[in-house]
Amino acid sequence: MPDRAGEPVGEESAAIPTGWDGLRRALRDRGAFERFIDRLVANNRFTIAVVFPVTGAMLLLASAEGLVPEPLSFNPYLVLFGVAVMRLPLVSGLAPLVDRRVAGALPALVAYSYAIEYVGATTDIPYGEFSYQIPLGPMLFGTIPLGLPVFFIPLALNAYLLCLLLLGPRADRALLRIPFVAATVVAVDVVLDPAAVALGFWSFGEGGFYGVPLSNYAGWILSAVVATVLLDVAFDRVSLCERVETCPYVLDDMVSFVLLWGLVNAVYGAWIPVAVAGLFAAWLVHVDRFDFAVRPSWLS
Repeated sequence: MPDRAGEPVGEESAAIPTGWDGLRRALRDRGAFERFIDRLVANNRFTIAVVFPVTGAMLLLASAEGLVPEPLSFNPYLVLFGVAVMRLPLVSGLAPLVDRRVAGALPALVAYSYAIEYVGATTDIPYGEFSYQIPLGPMLFGTIPLGLPVFFIPLALNAYLLCLLLLGPRADRALLRIPFVAATVVAVDVVLDPAAVALGFWSFGEGGFYGVPLSNYAGWILSAVVATVLLDVAFDRVSLCERVETCPYVLDDMVSFVLLWGLVNAVYGAWIPVAVAGLFAAWLVHVDRFDFAVRPSWLS
């Protein structure tokens, strides 16, 4: 077993299967799956955390400007594939912690994400009037993306993990932890929504902050608090803190987020969201999660 994610040691590490054989074994055995995906992510950090988001940003911007052929322009399956790849570090990093407690709590968060988004899209509460302009994969009831949890839950998880590192021992205090995480989740949306609106993913009935009304952020405060509480319930915080401390790539998905949406906001001149993305980058550097660890071997 690896003593640090991405750093297998001892004789067993040499026997970790790769390629199709490794994938076949991973599909049959949880331990093999965790070792397989750990090695996959650890060996491809630069591609996952840098190449995919930068390429994705360029493709989205080109699609918005009509520079991409119709089959590829805002292709929902390409979007879902890119998002899924960028989520791999988070999946691999937290896979060893998934137990009955997690399996019981996370479905509640999935259900909440669907419910609040559907209510918001059909009643304008709590986010204000909005609608999706570009299908992000199959649409549930023709209204919200079926893949919504894949978009929303990792954003909350990334914020939660980052805050655990930033707070250190102070994360044990719920009265500090929950508001700090919730505020960070809202800050994530300060980066996301203006860029998504500029690209045309969705639109609001009224403008405001780079095309996003303040009511949207009021709704995100509610969703952020609910998500934070449910994540608190789902994971054993001691085990989670230990995993975040020892897994070097667990926040690479946050790195991808900063690069992709920071770049899109910069192109459209949304400088406050760019500054918030820069704050996230500074925090990631501070906790040693946004550095040359993700550079490819040929730059070493």
